[in-house]
Amino acid sequence: MLELNKIHHIAIICSDYQKSKTFYTTILGLTIIHEIYREERQSYKLDLALNGEYVIELFSFPNPPQRPSKPEATGLRHLAFEVNNIQLTRDFLINQNITSEEIRIDEYTKKRFFFIADPDDLPVEFYEK
Repeated sequence: MLELNKIHHIAIICSDYQKSKTFYTTILGLTIIHEIYREERQSYKLDLALNGEYVIELFSFPNPPQRPSKPEATGLRHLAFEVNNIQLTRDFLINQNITSEEIRIDEYTKKRFFFIADPDDLPVEFYEK
């Protein structure tokens, strides 16, 4: 049987590198591990960590196609972060001028959650611990 240890990272392609870099580092608070520019691909690659663990690769490429999202398309549905206090998290994001859905309750787990969108409209969920 295949033995997997954990998810190593999630790769995201953005349309505006500086805008997305600011969102993931300044707004969400992920820390930069490594950043390179690959001239031959005209592409940035930014490795980001959450609490010291490598979690996201942020890429830029010239003219990437738009992400279909509504109605929901096949592929990555959303990126989710666990938080301790859902209301404080939502309040912080709203104070950063991030549009947020209302807090909802998961009908199965009874946990509270809500969604925002990253600069490229990728759904980002915050789920209460």
